[in-house]
Amino acid sequence: MAPRTRKPRGAGRPSNFVYVVLGVVILGSLFPFYWSFLIGSGNSYTINDPNMSWWPGGNFLHNASYVINSPSVHFWKALGNSLIVSLTVSTSTVALSTLAGFAFAKLRFKGSGPLLIAVIATMAVPVQLGVVPLYILMQKYGWTGHLGAVIIPALVTAFGVFWMTQYLTQSLPTELIEASRVDGCSMIRVFWHVALPAARPAAAMLGLFTFVATWNNFFWPFIVLNNQNPTLPVALRLLQAEKFTDYSLVLAGVVLATIPLLLLFLFAGKQLIAGIMQGAVKG
Repeated sequence: MAPRTRKPRGAGRPSNFVYVVLGVVILGSLFPFYWSFLIGSGNSYTINDPNMSWWPGGNFLHNASYVINSPSVHFWKALGNSLIVSLTVSTSTVALSTLAGFAFAKLRFKGSGPLLIAVIATMAVPVQLGVVPLYILMQKYGWTGHLGAVIIPALVTAFGVFWMTQYLTQSLPTELIEASRVDGCSMIRVFWHVALPAARPAAAMLGLFTFVATWNNFFWPFIVLNNQNPTLPVALRLLQAEKFTDYSLVLAGVVLATIPLLLLFLFAGKQLIAGIMQGAVKG
């Protein structure tokens, strides 16, 4: 019987330096949100005050109430539109990217390599280059001003396909698929019962990234939607007047728009980390 070796005390535990670095990163990440809340809790002169206090003022509820009840912002409609667009786009991106990633990673068909390269190459094209033809296409179909003009072009992304292809190539053994096929599983059942559970950690990360990116997207919705049917970032633009901008109202609206993302991380973070750790252990 081999002698039992004693594990050194503290082995495997992060050092104090790691905790300090993580603390600095967390504070740096939280500072923009705190600064937005700080200005949003003041008045219209707070942002230009050289002696501005670093403690929040007492006007946040007043500013938030103005943003919510402003007839020009349509806050609740914009919030609902952002939820519809973000949930639809993130769900479709995860589903379609996982299907495409499984096909590119584990299925052998003619032209798969050049097709995957073509998909990846589209990530090098700036988004601004496609705006004009895409807007003409949306106008031709009569979708300008409707949420479909924001949802349809974003149903699947090249990054999502590349992300899922790379993950399934490394984490899903080909022998497991072959064994399932020998046992009589159809390819649809192999995808549903074998590939989809293996792709859960990467799919969770892709869904989270896509939801946050879609929620914060301003460029394309600003072009294709109107003021009567906006998403939340487009609606907050209406708080800016032509010659004077009250940043306390704008940043109070930014804080309100960030709260759903914080709730998402609060309630889905535990399941997300569990999925990632499960994938890491299996890997």
